[in-house]
This record gives sequence, structure tokens and C-alpha cells, in this order.
Amino acid sequence: MKSHSSTLLAEVRTFRQNHPDVRYVDLIALDIPGHFYGKRYPVEMLEKVAAGSPLKLPQNAVLLGVQGGLFKIGDYCFNDGDPDANRRLVPGTLKPVSWESQPLGQMLITSDGTDAPIEFEPREVLAKVLERLQHKGIHPVVAFELEFYLFDKKLDNGLPQFARDPLSDDPDDQPNLHIERLSRFSEVLDDMAQTAKAQGIDITVVTAEIGPGQFEINFGHCDDGLRAADWAALFCRSTRGVALKHGYRASFMAKPYLQFPGSGMHVHVSLYDAAGNNLLAAHQQQPLRHAVAGCLELLPHCMPIFSPNHNAFRRLGGTVNAATRASWGFEDRDACVRIPDSDPRNLRIEHRLASADANPYLVLAAILVGLEHGLEAKREPITPLNEDRASGTAFALEMLDAVRAMQHQPVLRDKLGAEFVDVYCENKRQDHLAFQQEIHAREYRWFL
Repeated sequence: MKSHSSTLLAEVRTFRQNHPDVRYVDLIALDIPGHFYGKRYPVEMLEKVAAGSPLKLPQNAVLLGVQGGLFKIGDYCFNDGDPDANRRLVPGTLKPVSWESQPLGQMLITSDGTDAPIEFEPREVLAKVLERLQHKGIHPVVAFELEFYLFDKKLDNGLPQFARDPLSDDPDDQPNLHIERLSRFSEVLDDMAQTAKAQGIDITVVTAEIGPGQFEINFGHCDDGLRAADWAALFCRSTRGVALKHGYRASFMAKPYLQFPGSGMHVHVSLYDAAGNNLLAAHQQQPLRHAVAGCLELLPHCMPIFSPNHNAFRRLGGTVNAATRASWGFEDRDACVRIPDSDPRNLRIEHRLASADANPYLVLAAILVGLEHGLEAKREPITPLNEDRASGTAFALEMLDAVRAMQHQPVLRDKLGAEFVDVYCENKRQDHLAFQQEIHAREYRWFL
């Protein structure tokens, strides 16, 4: 513990030396809907925390709804006295913030690794899954891919406007999937990439996607699942900030346009033993088949994680590569679980169902639990799409049905934690009901 504090203290002091103009640091963590909450600390107080002073925030901040309100979930929020819970600093995440008007720093905080971790905190849920896999001799290597849209900074009566192409105001003139679009938006995209790298994020490939103003960023493969999810979370924060600085609005919203593809979160996962052998490739790839079967079995019960809001369900069954059934296939982007072509050393699954605005810690935790369950159950998967285009297992396409499918699933309750599952499902149920508490103009047009 003393060595751990010394490392943190050295990190803070080095940061202060390198950035003497920074007076405040945002201490941030991801809540259940995938938004950052936290506190802005004077940098000299941060040094005290690094040296061992307690860092406490309200436990129930993790339970915030999409709009920031608190819901009554069991005894939490309104019958528990709103207690504080200990957090700790995440080493290696203290970085400068370049997109704000004033010099600022930011650093991740978490409850995992404290004396009393919060059972429903997303990072803690993933940490428990990774710890259990490690005890079983399973070491995941993970890479996220995130799609997002650029919009004009100003909304039009609350509706998004296409990002203004420097060469044309006509959205039909944006060359989808062409390298030229990367050139047209190179100033903001380059800033996003450099800012991400300054945050310690290993970003690799940038792609112009099919939707107008839609792009995809790939991250490097990482042998630390928590760090891989940290990268995805931090990238969303920095990308929104950089976009605003350039006069755009960046959004990871799952389905901003009905007529164009939605934005997804694709996650590549391979599994290795302590000697570095790919577990999925052993015995003529039989463990790969078992892992796929486990993923597909649990996928319908994880839909509130993969599609965490009303809009995310709109993305499913859309225009491009978004399935409405749990399916798999080799080199098939219509499948929820795709097996990319690779050599045995790099054999992996690509989980393609989650929306870009899903919580990366929970998405990865759910995928890993599916793989773990499959390796233990050793069942054969359904027929791949390569052999039968109609293959697949139905899953809920509406939030309340999805919550009912998740809440009492025994494997999820065991491997993600019963307390987390109950809290998460009630949070999603309440968010969905709150979303319904507004009469849309179409209702008046149809029924008045």
C-alpha cells in the first residue's frame, strides 16, 4: 500500500512539474448510464489524496439516470441516508485536458480495489469478472472500435444538422466510406487523435463510415481489460470536447438518423493462458465454438447492457450490419458475433451488437461472462450464418421486455452479481418509464 501511494504521489508531482499552469483536476468515474460524474479538485489537494488522504463521493452517484436524476431502487437513494463511499485514484490516468478554455487536468477514480467496493459500479463489475478469469488462468486481450457522428454545433429546433463539410454544405456530397472525407475533416479528426494519444489512449485506424459525418476509431489490442474499457470511456469524453472546440458536436448516440446506419461499439476479444497460448485455438478451435455458444446463449439476456436506452433499440435491424437475432459467422458483419479471419495466435471473436453509447465496462463484462460460460458449458453453437442466413436466436427489441429477460437469468446473477443485476435492471426500467413521460407531437397529430 505504501509503494502504491508512493507511485501515485510521484505521478501527481511529475504532472505538476510538467503542467505548472494547471490549478484543478477533474476526478471522474463512469456511472451506470455511461456518463462521467465526479469532483473538481485543486491540484494541491490531489497530492494529499495521492499520499493517502481519503477520497469519498456519494455512493448513489453511480445510480444516476440518463438525465442525472435519482430513482428509488430498493433502499438506495431515499432510504439509505445517501452515504459516501471510498474511491481511489487510478494510476497512470492523470492527464492534461486540452479542449477546455482554461488549463485543466483529469484523472479516473474508482471504487474497485478499495476496502468496500460498490457492487453496482461498472468498473467494479468488470474488475470482478477479470479477477475471476485470472484465477482460472484466462487472460483476455481486448480491442474496442467506436463509431460516432459529427454534427453541426448548432441544433435546428432541437434536431441535429449534418456536419458542415468544408467543401460543401450538401450532405449528399459527403463521400461515404471514401478516404477523401477523412481529408475534408482532417483538422478535427487529427486533433481528436492527438488528444486521445495525450490521454494515453492507443488509437490506431480511422475510417469514414457510411452515414454522413460518421466515423470509426479503432483502439489497439490491450492485455488489461480495465485499461481497454478506460480508453473507450475517456475517448468519448475527449472527442466531444475536441469537436466543440472545432465548431462541431460529436455524438455516440446509437441511431441519430432513421435513414442512415447507427453507431456501434465493436469489441474484439481473444483469450490466452499464462504461457501466452491462445485458448480459443486449441483442439481444432473447439473452445472457440464453445465460447461462441456461451455468448449467444446469454446475449438475449444482456440486451439492456448492449442497447441501454430507447434510441439504441432503433439501431437494431437497421440499414447496415445490425442484427435482430443472436447469430454468429466467419467473416460475416451481419452476425452479432463475428470471427475475423486470422492466424491461430490471433484467433478472436468480434462482438458487434452493442451500441456506441453503451457502457464499455459493462459491455466487456457481459461479453467475458458469455465466453466464460461457454467454455464451462462446452455446448455446440447454432449454425453459423455462412451456412444458414436464417440462423439465429430471437432477443427482445424493447427495453421492458429486455429487462425482464435479464433480471432473473441465473448465470448473469451469479457471474455479474445479483445486486448489480437488480440495480441495473431497475435503473433501466425507471429510465425507460421516465422517457415515456412526455407526449410527442405525433400523438397530437394522430389522436387529437
